[in-house]
Amino acid sequence: MDQEKVSATLTVSAPATRVFTVLADPTAHAAIDGTGWVQEAVDRAPLTEVGQVFRMDMYHPNHPNGDYQVANQVQVLDPPRAIGWLTGQEKEDGHLEFGGWAWRYDLAPLGPSETEVMLTYDWSAVPQSIREYIQFPPFGPEHLTNSLHHLAELVSGR
Repeated sequence: MDQEKVSATLTVSAPATRVFTVLADPTAHAAIDGTGWVQEAVDRAPLTEVGQVFRMDMYHPNHPNGDYQVANQVQVLDPPRAIGWLTGQEKEDGHLEFGGWAWRYDLAPLGPSETEVMLTYDWSAVPQSIREYIQFPPFGPEHLTNSLHHLAELVSGR
């Protein structure tokens, strides 16, 4: 782990195209999440282009409201090699505001039925004003590993 980024890697028993398809499906994200914070996809359409926004219902016991919603904007979409998004929120006026943290999955085919998947959480763009009230990363390193194991179970059909 460097100072502003944490990653985990796992080899999964599925072709990269299958892994990418699952990652591009917002309805699968709650099952992939290693913290239990992601509850349900609000926007259920598959991720197909950079700039696309998808919202997720969330829950965290330390959030002021407990239940809340995030708005994610796709920043990387390179099927079947990489997918990533910024996480933020939608203001009452509809304006999207991002906090400076991003999720990214990089996929490396290891053959026709195996893929190395690296999940990276990057908070290097978080401004000091947000760092004053949120500790980064806001979860332990096991979150990323848990997420990759959940992904492996989904793509292998277990």
